[in-house]
Formats: sequence, structure tokens, C-alpha cells
Amino acid sequence: MYRTHYCNDIRENNIGENISLAGWVESIRDHGGVIFIDLRDYTGITQIVIHDESLLEGVNREAVISVCGTVSKRDEDTVNDKIDTGKVELIVEKLELLGPCRNMLPFDVNDSKGTREDIRLKYRFLDLRNPDIRSNIMLRSKVISRMRQLMDERGFLDIQTPILTASSPEGARDFLVPSRKHKGKFYALPQAPQQFKQLLMVSGFDKYYQIAPCFRDEDARQDRSPGEFYQLDFEMAFATQEDVLKVCEEVISDIFTTFSTKKVSSAPFKRITFADAMKKYGSDKPDLRNPLEICDLTDFFANVSFPAFKGKPVRGIVADCTGRSRSFFENSLKFAMSIGMKGLGYITLNNGVFKGPIEKFLTDDQKKEIIELSGVKEGETLFFISDSEAVVNRLAGQIRTWLGENLDLIKNDSFEFCFIVDFPMYELDESSGNIIFTHNPFSMPQGGLEALETKDPTEILAYQYDLVCNGIELASGAVRNHNPNVMKKAFAIAGYTEEELAARFSALYNAFHYGAPPHAGMAPGVDRIIMLLADEETIRDVIAFPLNGNAQDLMLGAPSEVTERQLLEANIRIRD
Repeated sequence: MYRTHYCNDIRENNIGENISLAGWVESIRDHGGVIFIDLRDYTGITQIVIHDESLLEGVNREAVISVCGTVSKRDEDTVNDKIDTGKVELIVEKLELLGPCRNMLPFDVNDSKGTREDIRLKYRFLDLRNPDIRSNIMLRSKVISRMRQLMDERGFLDIQTPILTASSPEGARDFLVPSRKHKGKFYALPQAPQQFKQLLMVSGFDKYYQIAPCFRDEDARQDRSPGEFYQLDFEMAFATQEDVLKVCEEVISDIFTTFSTKKVSSAPFKRITFADAMKKYGSDKPDLRNPLEICDLTDFFANVSFPAFKGKPVRGIVADCTGRSRSFFENSLKFAMSIGMKGLGYITLNNGVFKGPIEKFLTDDQKKEIIELSGVKEGETLFFISDSEAVVNRLAGQIRTWLGENLDLIKNDSFEFCFIVDFPMYELDESSGNIIFTHNPFSMPQGGLEALETKDPTEILAYQYDLVCNGIELASGAVRNHNPNVMKKAFAIAGYTEEELAARFSALYNAFHYGAPPHAGMAPGVDRIIMLLADEETIRDVIAFPLNGNAQDLMLGAPSEVTERQLLEANIRIRD
């Protein structure tokens, strides 16, 4: 028997018992013939005491050992209140070396987060021994278990969908898998179970979910892992948008209140239209911990003799910059220039008088008017952002974020949730001038067939919605387009013929002609949820074996070259 107890199980009530422990050697301290070892397993640490040095032959840090001995009470001056087992120790009588370890470690396990990421990922099996990283993976397991429980309680069925499937245009590059039996043809790994979950609704299943792997060949970000990610994918038949949002609220509220001590915005979460989000926050994933809001000053500046703003949309942001030095405003200008702005105008209201580079262009009446429009108060500064219609909101959003961070306005002790709703169904592709789908092409347009036939496509809204938390998109979803006539018209506006629609989305197109119920769904991202709960800056610290930012597995060496025989069997030839 390797062990009778886990390392973190030992307490004062075990004193005098003969027990066995097994784990990794975290540290070795020689106190003149008496050796103290911190023995670690996944539950915690126990101090063991060795009087016979010969037992330690071949034992060093991170070696795996099994020990047998008697639990003893620590001396009062050696009690360690920082660990749960700090009042006891194990006096070792027998030791067995189970797994030797090289003397030279690539990094200190307990300090691995301070090591270069490429080294950490090459030795990920060591990095995972770090208590913080291990805690993240254990948290992930608990969160996923709770998600399953919550979905089961709400009558959802856990159904697995295929990994090998057909290529489908869903916004990112597919990962392709060559077929050995069908020369020149390929499977694709699913970017999401989108079509399968809709087909399940057509099949008569009422509520579906799974912790679904999704595969997309896209670049990494701090909140996006290249290659694969996981989402709590769910779909509901005979459901409206509000039905889906209610389920999402209940599950997400439970997860965040259960696994975090931070404040969680209470359900129902705020509903913010896409148009309002862009105007007030400059982003469709606003961080509501930041109290700053953007105001529209376009009409006001149409009557101001300031050439730089003439004929362009103008946004304003009011912020209290009291006590900030000149360098603060210089840094704000540097940031504005770094994101593509030509400048960053501002005026400050002090003692009832405006001061700043733009003040001289305003008449006394205009100064009174801008106070009413912007809400700027005594001691506050009004910043101005102006550019083309296509980018002005985005730039204003970036300035809002910079001000929130540099004025210490972000409330880091809370999770602020909101739903962004009423996304545009279509947009104009600037490069081609064509009408294209803004997001999910399978979404139901608001107003149905009538809207598609009578409205300007860029004015049509879709039943699409996102869940946003602290400036991070946690989920996307939509009410699905289940009517073949509505689908044909929706795709025709985007330039698809019925033949192309039937060919590219044959399964859904065919299934919808055999009685499809109204249905809707959503997919909260598991990795991002864990990243927020663990308070980590990068998503890779909450994934057991992530790819690096360049989509490589440095531990196993993927992607790797394969043999000529493998290429031949897959009917593939490498071209220079």
C-alpha cells in the first residue's frame, strides 16, 4: 500500500497513529542530522521528519516517495499556521523511492508562473504542480461538474455531437482532416456544434446541452486559445430569446456566486441594444465596472467653427481628472495617437470657466449648451473623439477604457454582467461593397419575412445576443431561422442562390422542409468563465495542456512532420 492517507488529511486526532503517505518532495532541510521534508500531493503538504540519512539515498526535490511512520505533535516553536497540517508531522520509519527526479529542474515549481512561458509549456507536467495552476484545473473540474448539474436540473439532455464533420463557413478557418478512404476529400473539425444542435431540435429533442469542444484555426489572444476551446453549448425547442437568456442568467449567476467571493450583478442582467452599447461604451462588449459613458456631440459641433470636427461624428467623455498632472494629459494624447487618432481634444471646467485647447472655438452660449449636453461638472474634464463613422465609436471606447484604467475607476471586486441584444442582421463589406451577414447566418431576422422583403438590409435587426462580463464576451447565441422560406430570402440578400444554400447547408436546409420547431440557444465559453473566476490574465493558465500563442504544443511537439507513408495513405502531397 503506497498510502493510507492523503497529505492534507493529517490532524491532531491522528497523533500516535502509524500511517503511510505518498507524494512529491517539495523541499529538503537538513538540521544537523535531522532532515525535514515537505511532502506534497494534490491535497496539500505534510512535514515529515527523518533521523536516518541513509533512507534518503537518491531522493531530491520533486522525487516521488512513499513513507511510513508515526504521527507526532510538532513542538510549539515549529508550528506552521500557513498549512492545514501545521500542528503535526510524520516521524518516518520507512521510505521508498518511487519515482526519481533529475537534480537540475528547469524551474522552481512554486515559482513557475514567473518563468518564461515557452519553458513552462515545454515542461507543463511540472508547471501543473504549481499550487496556483493546479488550483485552476481543480476549479475547472468543479465548475464543469456544477454546470452539468444545473443543466440536468433544468431538463436538458447531455448529447454528444460528432468531431469529424463537414466543412462549414462559420467565420474562422477550419481544421481539415484528410480522408483515407475517399481520395481528395476532407473532414473538418467543428467550429461549433451549430448545425448538429439545430438538427437535434428538428429531431424532436426539447432541450440539449454539452460541454462542447470547438476547433478554430485562429490567432491566440489573452482570452482566446488557438486551436480548441470549450463551451457550455445549449439549445431549446419552442423557445424565445427571453427563455434562453433566463436559463443563461440562472446558470451563470449560480456559477459565479458559488465559485467567487466577488460581487456578482444580480439577475436579470441588463439588456443593452447593440446600437446603445456602441454609442455609450464604444464597444459591443462593454466593461460596466467602468462608470464612464460616451455622449454624442455630433449635432453640437455641426455649429462650431472647429475645422478638425467639421462634417465628422464627435463623441465626448466626461471624467474627473482632479489633481492629475500635465503628464497625465500628455500620456492620454500619446495613447490616442497610438490607436490611430490624430489628436485628443479636451476642456476642463474650473471655477465656472473652461480651459483647454478647444475652449477658444466655443462661444459663451455654446459653453452653456455643452454643459447641458455632456453633463460635465465643476472640476471635470470633457474629452473629445472625432473620426469617420466607421471607427469613431471604437476609438471612443478605447479612450473610455484608458481613462477608466488610468483614473483607477475600474471596480476590480465585482463581476458586472449584461446582455447585448438587437445586433444588425447584415452589414456592408467595405472592401467589396456587398451585403454580408454580420454574425450567425442561421439567426432569425426581427420581423421575419416581411422585414426581409421591405426593409433596407442594413436596418434589419436579428434575434442575436451576447453575454458580456467585465469587458469580455462570455457567450453568443440567437433565435434560429427555422423557416425555409425565411432562410432562402435571408441568404439571397447576402448573395446566395437557393442552389448554393441547399449545397452548403444541405442538412439544415433539407431538415427544415420536414417540420422544424422554433428554437434558440446560446454557448457560454467555459475557458473564459474559468479565467475570470481564477482571476488569471491569460486563458492558458486555466487549460491543462494549452497550445502556445503560436499554436504549438511545445511538450509533445505538435504540429509535427509525419512519415511519407502516412501522407501516402491520406492521399496528400506536400508542395513547396
